[in-house]
Amino acid sequence: MLRRLAVVAAAVAALLGVNATPTHAAGGSFHRVLNDNFSWTVPVGAWSDCNHNTDTPRAYCSGLPAYASRNWWAYPSSWPDTATQRGYKVGGYYDPATTLSVSGGQLHIRMWRGKTGPVHSATVVPKAAMGLRYGAYEERWRVSHVARGYKSAHLLWPVNDDGCSEVDFPELEWDTQVAGFMHPSNCGQQIAVDTGKTWGAWHASRIEWTPGLIRFFLDGAVVGTTTKSVPAIPMSWDIQNESALNGESAAPNSWGQMDIDYVRVWSYS
Repeated sequence: MLRRLAVVAAAVAALLGVNATPTHAAGGSFHRVLNDNFSWTVPVGAWSDCNHNTDTPRAYCSGLPAYASRNWWAYPSSWPDTATQRGYKVGGYYDPATTLSVSGGQLHIRMWRGKTGPVHSATVVPKAAMGLRYGAYEERWRVSHVARGYKSAHLLWPVNDDGCSEVDFPELEWDTQVAGFMHPSNCGQQIAVDTGKTWGAWHASRIEWTPGLIRFFLDGAVVGTTTKSVPAIPMSWDIQNESALNGESAAPNSWGQMDIDYVRVWSYS
């Protein structure tokens, strides 16, 4: 009964945007390093010239004001997204200047495709989440404009790519259901979690990564757990959004939008 009450309380806290403490310590402890409620404003166009000190905590986008640049970076313009790298019919290129803005207490990620050409994709990276070895990563989000051909893969990616390790949650195309995936450090079979939830509603998602354990939470409840070949190397959290990988293609003159209400990061020691 006590455990059930704790789960219910955590779910309520997540839905209300309450800053819940990560639930698993595995003999160590969590330390909050970022709590951003987006109480600041930057217009479309400000996330420009991001190709500085790439993929390091020193990275910055020169168009951002100092208070935003302290905590955030974005994949630079012209980087190819995954669909482009794989040679799909319609892929994308990252374009932070036209896809990212902050207003009304939310980070807005508006990907789009013109009459012809590629998708304009978008990935933001909290600098506090770069290069951590273990931690907790939480965000509250919804896709406010669902469209075919657009997806998310909010992921932990190795600082030094080992060819195997990767943790994705939430992931999949926006017109499907929210899922999670863990790619083991030994290159074994990936672990997949299907939540049965849609992208168009508000959700609070969290990855907890501690020695030998990955747990996925959605709206305060555990939806996936694994102890199989859990990565043990420094990884960065990339809030990645791009063109679809399931065979769908973004239509000409289409767009899709995700809004993020808050982002929170804890280190672990």
